Amino acid sequence: MGREGLRALVGLGVLVVSVALPATAQRGTDGGEWPHYAGDSQSTKYSPLDQINRENFKDLEIVWRWQSVDAFLEETTDIRPFHFRGTPLMIDGVVYMPTGMAQVAALEPDSGEMLWHHDSRDYELDGRGFVQVRGIEYWTDGDPENPIERLILATRARQLISIDTKTGRPDPEFGVGGVVDLNEGLPGGRVNRNISHSAPVVVVKDTIVVGMAIFDFPLRNTSPPGHIRGFDVRTGEPKWTFHSIPKEGERYNETWEDDSWKTMGNTNVWGLMSADPELGTVYLPFGTATNDYYGGGRLGDNVYSESLVCLDASTGERVWHFQAVHHGIWDYDLVSAPNLIDITVDGQQIKAVAQVSKQGMTYVFDRATGEPVWPIVEAPVNYHSQVPGERLSRTQPFPTRPPPFETLGVDYDDLIDFTPELRAEAFEILQDWVIGPLYTPHIIHGQDGKQGFIQAPGSGGGANWPGASVDPETGFLYVPSLTRPAAHSLVAPDPSRSDFRYINNRLGMPSVQGLPLLKPPYRRITAFDMNRGELVWQQPLGEGPRNHPAIEHLSLGRLGTPPQQGIVAEGGVLVTKTLLVTFEPILDELGDRSANGSFLDAYDKATGELVAQIEVGVTLHSSPMTYMYEGRQYILVAGGGETPGPGVPIEQAVSAGPGGSSRRQTAPPRRSWLLAFALPLDR
Repeated sequence: MGREGLRALVGLGVLVVSVALPATAQRGTDGGEWPHYAGDSQSTKYSPLDQINRENFKDLEIVWRWQSVDAFLEETTDIRPFHFRGTPLMIDGVVYMPTGMAQVAALEPDSGEMLWHHDSRDYELDGRGFVQVRGIEYWTDGDPENPIERLILATRARQLISIDTKTGRPDPEFGVGGVVDLNEGLPGGRVNRNISHSAPVVVVKDTIVVGMAIFDFPLRNTSPPGHIRGFDVRTGEPKWTFHSIPKEGERYNETWEDDSWKTMGNTNVWGLMSADPELGTVYLPFGTATNDYYGGGRLGDNVYSESLVCLDASTGERVWHFQAVHHGIWDYDLVSAPNLIDITVDGQQIKAVAQVSKQGMTYVFDRATGEPVWPIVEAPVNYHSQVPGERLSRTQPFPTRPPPFETLGVDYDDLIDFTPELRAEAFEILQDWVIGPLYTPHIIHGQDGKQGFIQAPGSGGGANWPGASVDPETGFLYVPSLTRPAAHSLVAPDPSRSDFRYINNRLGMPSVQGLPLLKPPYRRITAFDMNRGELVWQQPLGEGPRNHPAIEHLSLGRLGTPPQQGIVAEGGVLVTKTLLVTFEPILDELGDRSANGSFLDAYDKATGELVAQIEVGVTLHSSPMTYMYEGRQYILVAGGGETPGPGVPIEQAVSAGPGGSSRRQTAPPRRSWLLAFALPLDR
């Protein structure tokens, strides 16, 4: 499929379609609970609760707040948590919350009162920089009389911990004192300290599946490969290892030419995984191989880098795989959790898996067989790299359905055009840069007088770790994404400091008087009807810089949160019976972050209409979740965790829209907070 065909798909706009009901009784969460990071192991982020709806969302208030216990470590350690990105679980009337310092707390669901807290003391084992934990996993043996229930956590310091949900104590039958040392079994001769864990593990029946985050930009080629490992959920005994870079004699080893499989690393799953408990399969989105932006040391397609891989969770055997990028050099990790979704296509019921990507495309397969639901075309791309030693793939895969949800590549039609003056300035800026369609090759800094290459979406754009969400009632997929182009070039490093031939020279993204170079929306939510593979609606997510002095006179609508101010992909979209719930940062008139704060947003999931916003004086980061307790629905979302500074009060303002009334509340100074929203009891 050519560039113009792809652009035509992007421009489909809002379609009015009839909805075919999904094939089976896939329902997301049930019983008012939230037992997994994304609600269920299929990564739907869906709850059928509807006490909070479009009519009353504006009346929500903060009913309790819990300050993370990691704040109390300030006197004993210099390590500070990064953005508070953990998403809690709610099981059998208890909320379980991971902290940025790899602690876990059990909370009362109606008050936030802490019942117990487990401190892994992970920070004493690994003293590097900022730390973060996005989630934990829950497992039970299901015994109706005396169930075994555990919380499983993989930490930055490479510990796998099993915690008793009732006591908060480590399980003495698991590993050594409740802990498995994940350093054991790692390959020798590598800098295994570059490994950490931030995403939740996945438990499938009696197997814990563990990925790993690996530092992306080392100066020496010493990072390990990101092999996937399975452990027994009861004992912690290792069960299997899946080699992300195939060893000699294994299938696809030949895609790592010149024995590069022996020396290359990464090719890891640092994001979120999904599982089908009925099939006993786990779905793994793999990232890029070392070096992210130069592949001259690893010629070939490099399977399983940037691939969706389905494994038998009990044995670790490959069931099927699909490589989204051959010989990737654009840091297009597959990092979003694969979404398992039951759909009906042309009258055929399909248990599908949908993988959204950084490059703005969605790949859809039969999750049992790996057969594409709609054709995925190997289309010619520009493979003529001028970088010495590089050899790119002549084709890359492009899905025919659903259409892309982001701008693919850059050409002059994509440039800002609010006014002729701004557009002319954008044209002038681009004279110093290489642009082109998706998968345009990189250049060496200064080559042909150019500063570098502008990549869109950039490696921090598209659909990132927050991933997409599923409405199993309708078969709709909701994708939050960020355009976020990036500017790159390659440079030869100092050979005394690096053994790579070329490394990435990340450059500042050029802007036009402080406005993004490309057209809006800069951040968006896209709704797809997955029964048809069609775009239903697309809406900007965030106000954007519409009050910027250069464009405020145009009275523009919402533009989406701009990317150039360090605002990265965060959170996710919670789907309920009638709403999509997410958040956006509060910006000043130039599109920069204002005081630490966010809007909690509600969208009508059928139309994309922004229904209401709640102003919260905390910068929100985690994916929202919801549960029901004693007849009251709660929405929880975590925030804060920025570099410690003077205390800033939590403030909430609930607005009914133009002319509406508002309320404000305050609380003590904060660092990291878990906030619980609910309707007032006197309603």
